[in-house]
Amino acid sequence: MAPETAKVVPLTCHGHSRPVTHISFSAVTDDDQYYLISACKGLLAKVWDTHTGEALHTLQHNHIVRAVAFPSHPSPSLLATGGAEKKLRIFDIGHTDATPTPTPTTLSHPNGTSSTATTNGHTAAQPSSYELGPGVHEGTIKSIIWAPHDPNIFVTAADDKKLRWWDLRARSVIGTHELDAQITSCELSTTSPGSTSSTLNSGLLSVAAGKSVHFFDSGASSPGAASRTHKLPQEAASVAVNMAERKFVTGGGGDTWVRVYDLDSGEELEIGKGHHGPVWSVCFSPDGKLYATGSEDGTLRLWKFTQGQYGLWR
Repeated sequence: MAPETAKVVPLTCHGHSRPVTHISFSAVTDDDQYYLISACKGLLAKVWDTHTGEALHTLQHNHIVRAVAFPSHPSPSLLATGGAEKKLRIFDIGHTDATPTPTPTTLSHPNGTSSTATTNGHTAAQPSSYELGPGVHEGTIKSIIWAPHDPNIFVTAADDKKLRWWDLRARSVIGTHELDAQITSCELSTTSPGSTSSTLNSGLLSVAAGKSVHFFDSGASSPGAASRTHKLPQEAASVAVNMAERKFVTGGGGDTWVRVYDLDSGEELEIGKGHHGPVWSVCFSPDGKLYATGSEDGTLRLWKFTQGQYGLWR
């Protein structure tokens, strides 16, 4: 018999008028809340309050946004975006551009340091930003992942089939890994055995490329070292792993289904249906008790991944 989680009807979040390309949860904040950031083909990204559904920030871009990410920090003030512009941008949501002209802005980073960057000049509500590593990416940036143990280290995945490990302090690449197939998604595990809402995970990256899913260490100690690979019977457009449950979830590119697998054996355990387009993004919440999926149909769906009552599921 399939577990209870397979029967749960997901909650649908409306707000984007174009297909959703990527979603990412923040870490749990000091008041035991967390936020969700989403990107869409409408040249923007949005930061959401997951308790009220309110859009807190709208980040305008000049091309399709494909990747968004918060650092794993209890009170994140920075976030990163990337997409068809091939530009990796760092936004400071604690500061906004006061005028439409470029002005120097001091950015406060999670490690307590600060740096000065020139913003691009947007509307008064637009958080200040700067570009990191101009010209490095040779294709659309598909995913951005911040390392859980060090807010200065993060990973990008691009259409040039390369994963790149970055150091925010040096503003440069410190490691690269090239895959055989086009990378369609890259996510970070959200929980590990014995973790709580106040602890961080082991930092396992889950990468979808063709009919394979790969798992990497996200840290700077051995950038580019793969730990596990599973071959699937169909192409996966997205993948995310829950280390505490030893399971991973994929979103279909050729179909509209969400599949749950055993991490160790690769066996398919569940199939979730509800979307009406390819599932381009999937990620677990910080506590691992739900996962979110984003689709070409323009909706986000939240799937309960625990037994009993949780949130609005009663």
